[in-house]
Amino acid sequence: MSALHVPVRVFLADDSALIRSRVAAMLGVNEMTVVGQAETPQESIDGILATAPDVVVLDVQLDGGSGLQVLRAVRRAAPQIAFVVFSNNAGPAYRKRYLREGAARFLDKSTESDQLAQAVAGASQHLAH
Repeated sequence: MSALHVPVRVFLADDSALIRSRVAAMLGVNEMTVVGQAETPQESIDGILATAPDVVVLDVQLDGGSGLQVLRAVRRAAPQIAFVVFSNNAGPAYRKRYLREGAARFLDKSTESDQLAQAVAGASQHLAH
């Protein structure tokens, strides 16, 4: 790694504080910086636009709404920000909808959590090129 290596800046949008802390710890080990966290759609949108992260780790189910609201609002305002959806609601219909709306990856929390750091890194590099 060169001295110019800048850690990937990540925002966590998930209604579970426990999941957010686990994800933050996992990403921290991989030299990624969590720049913000939120549990409702509006807090997420405001936080993402205020912190301008490289990647947002987004849950389908947020407190009082859905991740789709966040994805659509942020993609309109800041299309350069990448999204990795990380959810227990990982049925084909959800996957298809989120990927169609512009998410870079969609991972199932129960079976694909080991791929999250790699997916976040991949999404951020995809933007850089």
